[in-house]
Amino acid sequence: MLPWSAELAGELHERTLTSELLRGNPLGDPHERPLWVYTPPGYDEDPERRYPAVYVIQGYTGHLGMWRNRSPYTQPFPELADQVFARGQAPPTIVVYADAWTAYGGSQFVDSVGTGKYHSYLCDEVVGYVDEQFRTLAQPAHRAISGKSSGGFGAMITPMLRPDLFGALATHAGDALYEYCYLPEFAQVARALRGYDGDIQTWWSDFGSRPAFSKPEDGMLLGTLGCSACFTPADDGTPQLPFDSRSGEPIPRLWQKWLDWDPVRMAPRYAEALRGLRGIWIDAGMSDDYYLDLGAVAFRDALGRAGIDDDAVHFELFEGTHANINYRYPMALTWLAERIAA
Repeated sequence: MLPWSAELAGELHERTLTSELLRGNPLGDPHERPLWVYTPPGYDEDPERRYPAVYVIQGYTGHLGMWRNRSPYTQPFPELADQVFARGQAPPTIVVYADAWTAYGGSQFVDSVGTGKYHSYLCDEVVGYVDEQFRTLAQPAHRAISGKSSGGFGAMITPMLRPDLFGALATHAGDALYEYCYLPEFAQVARALRGYDGDIQTWWSDFGSRPAFSKPEDGMLLGTLGCSACFTPADDGTPQLPFDSRSGEPIPRLWQKWLDWDPVRMAPRYAEALRGLRGIWIDAGMSDDYYLDLGAVAFRDALGRAGIDDDAVHFELFEGTHANINYRYPMALTWLAERIAA
């Protein structure tokens, strides 16, 4: 395995999408966004052929350029995805890499007055652009979405909210069962905020004045601030913590708004949409740092109660934590490509 980039058998098209939905967003983030679209080997040889598409979204603090990051003895996912199709391991498929970065590190792929209309951007602008510019099979049965962590959360909720667009999903350690993946951290955040007079905005100002992540509490506070902007913004967009910043005690009215976005709790409300999906891939490491293995089990159980056929679900817990599970991505991609093939 070479420690530098390899030539792809397919082609990665790097585009810029001008988003009207993100123009003037609350955080002043760019409304012109990078968009990568991979076309598989043979795409240019048959101009009449159309292809299914898998949309890939990232975890919190992920941005598009990070797909090129290289670690020792591993390959970036775009290269691994290319190998899937170059080796004939799955039907040829278009792979779309979408960006949803914000100043707070992420958008959770929802529409919010605290961050912007990232759900609508993904569904209405990105999908529309890809269908217009590339030869896709533009029906939900031939369109899937995949992601890890916050991206796994986005992959779970997007087909529930938009079954008219997405017909399959894959979630790797996606955010679910919020009383375990979020609630335990609130106490730690409250302790960390003692150094900022209990004010997360004071921390945010401090964070922007020095090298990023130079204090041990930075990652935890950033995630809490960002998710609060997504799930519990005030009418003016100001993030509202779902707990008392001095004691860590949950504020029932605000905490309930977070719980309303828990995929485990959403599943019963969107059972009909879930029953219409062609495939649902769920996996997580058995030692996940945020207990998302438990969230995976709970989401799988919720699917069962909602009447989703066992044949439509791939569920797996594997040896691992929340980190270094990129090798799982091409497995899910292969499975999804087979499920949504023409």
